[in-house]
Order: sequence, then structure tokens, then C-alpha cells
Amino acid sequence: MNPKGRKSAARAASFALASGALVSAFPLCAAPLSPLPSAAPAQGFDGARIEQVVTFGRDSRRSLEEAAAAQNAPVAELRRKFAASGLIECGGAHGAGQLTLTDDLVTTAAHVFFDEQGVPRAKTCVFVNEVEGREIRTPVEMGSIVAGSRDPYAVAAVHDWAVARLARPLTGVTPYGLASGQAPGASVAFVARGHIDWGEGRRLSFEKCGFKDQLSVGEEGTREFSFDCETGDGASGGAVIFGDKGEPLVGAVLVGWRSNKPFRAAPFSPTHYNFAVTIEGAFRKAVVGAAAKAYVAR
Repeated sequence: MNPKGRKSAARAASFALASGALVSAFPLCAAPLSPLPSAAPAQGFDGARIEQVVTFGRDSRRSLEEAAAAQNAPVAELRRKFAASGLIECGGAHGAGQLTLTDDLVTTAAHVFFDEQGVPRAKTCVFVNEVEGREIRTPVEMGSIVAGSRDPYAVAAVHDWAVARLARPLTGVTPYGLASGQAPGASVAFVARGHIDWGEGRRLSFEKCGFKDQLSVGEEGTREFSFDCETGDGASGGAVIFGDKGEPLVGAVLVGWRSNKPFRAAPFSPTHYNFAVTIEGAFRKAVVGAAAKAYVAR
């Protein structure tokens, strides 16, 4: 996103928060969605340099190889477990997304598909992931998109979620299951592609952190939580994974960050945090309903 887009996003999201349950008086980025390929560091508010990753101290993101070493696990096993995470490319921009429940259904943030004016970012979008070392590009069925809002910048962030069908199933990939019982204090992992400062915006990152405070509740049953994993621009829609046993379960998706110190690392606090929207209520029903239709169709 260019500086102009970032500023308008901050204004729109601040307005939405001010009219909702949480009032924000500090800069906010509701849409870390980034252009491809990566450009030179952007100039932000009043010429200040925009940091490309929101951190809370030492950056704790890890590559799959580093994560496997830390867990004493085979790299091939982690690569298989997290192959469901990919990019969603829409025109010249990208966000993150992941196969969820079935091999032709992706979950993400609504602003990955819709821009500041509530207009689709592109006529066609593509889901890109890696299977056994090969990049696989699969078109998104644009007519299948179900979203908490098709104008996500104009409403509270808790409505910034989306589900979409792919044009064809992805073989050789295990979709993420759905988590339940999302609550403050839970240990989570943030698994996503797309961080603009991380492997040219394409490499998968893995990090463990904590699900923090509940910030708001949407009338459709979704909830917004702060969390303290690092996030780079372009990772919107990435998976917040719950539990560290068995197959990965996604329970929320990254939406954005809020900070009164947006251009440098700072400790996690009520004025410097990332936030995610839970896959509950209407979001969960949309995922389960679309998955059921996929099974019936087959």
C-alpha cells in the first residue's frame, strides 16, 4: 500500500473505532496489504519512514527451517503441516490466506479483496501457495466471496473477514481445521506468507506468541483480539493457529495494527499492538456452509 492509501486507511479505521466500542486516538493500519514486487521503503506521515514490520522488541518470526530446529521436528513435516498458508494476489497487491476445512476454500481478511472505497481490488485474484517445492497458482472464484463487509474500511475492524472458493481443489495440501474456545491468554502461533520485508513477500513465517485482550464483539458473533506476534505489511488475513498438538487449527485472521509509535519497535501495550478477528459466528457459519456445499458438489 502506498503512503496515501495508508493514511486514508488510518482515518477510516479510526472513525470506525471511534463510532464503536473502542476509541482510538493514535495511528492505525487496518490493512497491511502490500504491492508486489516489494518497493523501496515508503515515506509515511510527514515524511517519516514506514517500518515494514510491527514488532514488540526482538523480531521473533522464524523460517520453517528455524522453527523445525527449535521444535526438534523434521522440516518436511512442518512444510506439509503449513502448506495450506498462501498469498492472495489481487492486481498489484497481495494479502495472506489459507485453505480452511476443504482443499478449495480460503479464509482471509475482507480488505484483501476490497479497497478503501469498497471496490474490488481486481477483477481476478489468485491464491498462491507452495506444494512440495513448487509454486501453485489457483484462481479465486470472485462471485463466491462472502465477507463481513464489502466496504471494510468504513466499518469496525471486527467485520473485516472473508471466505472464498477456489476455481479448483488443491491436491497434496491438508487444509487447516477450525479452532474453538478462543480466549484471552491463549498461546497461539501466527503462520503466514506475505510479510513484505520477509523473503520478498512470499516466504512463510512461523512464530509463537500470545492472544491478549478482547477488544470488541461484532453483531454477527465475531470478536476482535489483540495479539503480540510480529506482522509485516502484506500479511493481512494470515492464520492465527491455536494449539500445538496434531494438525493446525486456525481460530482467527490478522486484520491490522494500532500504534502511537508506528515507526519503531516498542513493547506490547494498549497503544501498540496487532489485532485479529476470530472465526466465530457468521464467519464460522460461512466457512462451514461453503465447505458443506463443496462436499455435496463432489
